[in-house]
Amino acid sequence: VGVIAAQSIGEPGTQLTMRTFHIGGAASRALVASNVEVKSNGSLKFSSTMRFVTNAKGEQVVISRSGEALVLDDNGRERERHKIPYGATLLVKEGASVKAGTSIATWDPLTRPIISEYAGIARFENVEEGVTVAKQVDEVTGLSTLVVIDGKRRSAASKGLRPVIQLLDEKGNQTKIAGTDHPVTIGLQVGALITVKDGQKIEVGEVLARIPIESQKTRDITGGLPRVAELFEARSPKDAAILAKVTGTVSFGKETKGKQRLVITDMDGESSEFLIPKEKQVLVHDGQVVNKGEMIVEGPADPHDILHLKGIEELAIYIVDEVQDVYRLQGVKINDKHIEVIVRQMLRRVQITNAGDTNFITGEQVERSKLYDENDRVIAEGKQPAQFENILLGITKASLSTDSFISAASFQETTRVLTEAAIMGKVDTLRGLKENVIIGRLIPAGTGLAYRRARKVREQFERDRAQMIAAEEALALDVGAVAEQVEAAATPEGEAEQS
Repeated sequence: VGVIAAQSIGEPGTQLTMRTFHIGGAASRALVASNVEVKSNGSLKFSSTMRFVTNAKGEQVVISRSGEALVLDDNGRERERHKIPYGATLLVKEGASVKAGTSIATWDPLTRPIISEYAGIARFENVEEGVTVAKQVDEVTGLSTLVVIDGKRRSAASKGLRPVIQLLDEKGNQTKIAGTDHPVTIGLQVGALITVKDGQKIEVGEVLARIPIESQKTRDITGGLPRVAELFEARSPKDAAILAKVTGTVSFGKETKGKQRLVITDMDGESSEFLIPKEKQVLVHDGQVVNKGEMIVEGPADPHDILHLKGIEELAIYIVDEVQDVYRLQGVKINDKHIEVIVRQMLRRVQITNAGDTNFITGEQVERSKLYDENDRVIAEGKQPAQFENILLGITKASLSTDSFISAASFQETTRVLTEAAIMGKVDTLRGLKENVIIGRLIPAGTGLAYRRARKVREQFERDRAQMIAAEEALALDVGAVAEQVEAAATPEGEAEQS
């Protein structure tokens, strides 16, 4: 299956290399989406990570970043899945039937809103015109809005000030985040357009500010085969996105020179800090609840982060989708299973975090199947199994870290592989195809393999049977000899001899 998978992915690559020269990565950038349309009939279901509030108009506004809408058929099978961004308005309620072509959510593609999850009266803090904000007049409508200005353009005294909106109740007390003592404060980042007035009554789901999205996405525009190679080699991108390590509430700590401190406090009150360069676009705001694995800073995703924070399934979906995007752009159809076979090989090794009572060493990288066998053996003996974490290896590294040193040596870094095998005294069991081809044996595959395996089993059975018959015959002879001795001892002559 590995050979077929490699051929299926490699064959259309010939068309890819030729075509990518003509259309650069930038020209083929997809249009910015502003709504989600379903492609099949079924009923709508939301994922467990979907959170929304109902605003004064009765519209459902999404306040989660990793929420997904699923379309299920009559048998309850998932037909399609769509990511619904923060700030989108849901047009269809959960459980409703949808027809193909129905729009289920819509949003503004050019700005990212900051939505109030609580009701109250807005009070501005550190929002001073000419100091932290500037008035901007729209040439078309003539309306003026306040825009948060960059710290570099401010005076030395106002550099550390951070404009925030607080929410107060009718008595003038600060509104608290549900279940905590933290007051609701919404920090405004550079470039945010404030859409509410000081002292204005705020309803749940109301937009407090809008942040313009940069016209050119920061996604790397490597297309074609280099992008496929980048995914399969599991390289970490340059300015990778930062993902939340825990589920919790976002707050901003004391800023350092050139960096802003973002703190996520989980439900137990434990906090994890991130230092983020000020020029990076932060996707979250003060007081917002984020889920583990959610993107908090814009950028291309790092597959290693996805694996550690979201798990194997999410990573597999990410790699398959990204590889398919490259081929789809060229109009090439490849079945997902071929890419999945390769992803499986990239994920076949794990790192031991706690060896328990097994024979492994903490920090060692071992084959997943080997680990499971060892853990089963230890558990059966009533001892402590090993704990591990998943690791993602690029295809080059995965090939070199195989159990067979002959196969690894035939690929790359021959001297290093052979030297290492000699020092470690490795034994090659010749299980794979490459090592058998190299030493000139028949490959362990195909119809002949099953025939030879059956023949071996039959021959072994015959040998075992012959041994059993021989053993039985020997036993019968021994029993006969003993019986004769007993009889001889029982006759009168035998008794006389004994006396």
